[in-house]
Amino acid sequence: MLLAVNVNNTQIKLAVYPDPERDPQPRVHWRVSTDWEKTEDEYGILFAHLFQHAGLRLQDVTDVALSCVVPPLVDTMERLCERYFATRPLVVGPGIRTGMRILYENPREVGADRICNAVAAFAKYGGPSVVCDFGTATTFTAVSRDGDFLGGAIAPGIGISLDALAEHTAQLPRIDLEKPRSAIGRTTVAAMQAGVYYGFVGQVEEIVRRIHRELGEPATVIATGGWARLLAEELTCIHHHDPLLTLEGLRILFLRNRRAEVR
Repeated sequence: MLLAVNVNNTQIKLAVYPDPERDPQPRVHWRVSTDWEKTEDEYGILFAHLFQHAGLRLQDVTDVALSCVVPPLVDTMERLCERYFATRPLVVGPGIRTGMRILYENPREVGADRICNAVAAFAKYGGPSVVCDFGTATTFTAVSRDGDFLGGAIAPGIGISLDALAEHTAQLPRIDLEKPRSAIGRTTVAAMQAGVYYGFVGQVEEIVRRIHRELGEPATVIATGGWARLLAEELTCIHHHDPLLTLEGLRILFLRNRRAEVR
């Protein structure tokens, strides 16, 4: 049984694959808040409760695949895996077998989640493709027709933008983002929602348009991440909404590296 763990700045996503080789669908998946201060034991107890609620046992996990963009938590998660699952995780990073060329000037700079997204996007949808990941940051990852990681763009995420408005202005409140009824807001909250929401729609459409132009051909565009569902219905450039894309990439990377070890 494989446990895939994707640690981002805001959330940790987990998925359990009883048979990752034969069945690409997870039996169960969860999202929990990222807390940099939690110890491996605190996370271990949390994971144990999630497993118990789903009728699963920690001891049935034989392998763990981990992607983490929060450096202090890499060691925490490794210790958790050794203590609660009695295994060392496959950590997405330099030295692992990805199955694709990383055409970044410095491949070590690429976030683990973007590698997972690129691997899963090409495996599921082919190339060229573009992954728009709407998380703490909004990232755009371009994959070539031949399956090469080309690079992309990184922009502030929606949550960061909402926080910045409240923190750096005297009269604007903190708000929850909802799809606005109109671009002409008639209250402060409605105006903020219109500005942030349609601002991000325009940003995504323009960046994807420019990526298409630089690729020289249309690409399949996949949306993932916590804010994707809210935006995907408005974005005309999105072809697929795939909330488990990063975890699917972890499953694929685990299989590629396990096969390499067997050889």
